[in-house]
Parts: sequence; structure tokens; C-alpha cells
Amino acid sequence: MSKSTPEARAQHWAKTRNLTILVLVVWFIFSFVVHWFAKGLNGASFIGFPLGYYFAVQGSLIIFVLLIVFQNWMQDKIDDEAGLQSE
Repeated sequence: MSKSTPEARAQHWAKTRNLTILVLVVWFIFSFVVHWFAKGLNGASFIGFPLGYYFAVQGSLIIFVLLIVFQNWMQDKIDDEAGLQSE
């Protein structure tokens, strides 16, 4: 870190921690909550599949990939603000 002060490190860690918590909350929602309600969504269909099944299988996978991209993009911004160089 170019700003190697304890305050700068604490601020970097706080932003990283908050991002991690946000990512874990979204992950939990799409790993468990959507699946808990999948049976209730099966009354409707999407492309011939029950909606609950489609959300649980396809939707969760799409969200997980987008979540990885989002987390990486945001962490790069946090690191750049702290003066860390990505190689």
C-alpha cells in the first residue's frame, strides 16, 4: 500500500469486509432462500420447466457467475483506492 498508515489499512479492510459480507448475503439468498420457495413457484412454468426448478437450477448458477465478476470488480476498485497494484 502506498498509504501504509494504520488508518488506510483499517479503511481498506473495512471496505473489503463489507464487500465480503454483501457477497455472502447474496450467495446465501440464492443458495438457500430461493430453493426454500421453489415448490411454491412451481405453479408457473418457464420454457416448459417449472419456474421453481428453473430458478433453483439455472437462475442460481447465473447469479453465482455474476457474483464472482461483481466481487472481483469491486475488490479491484477497493485495492486501487488503497494504492495497491494488481499484477
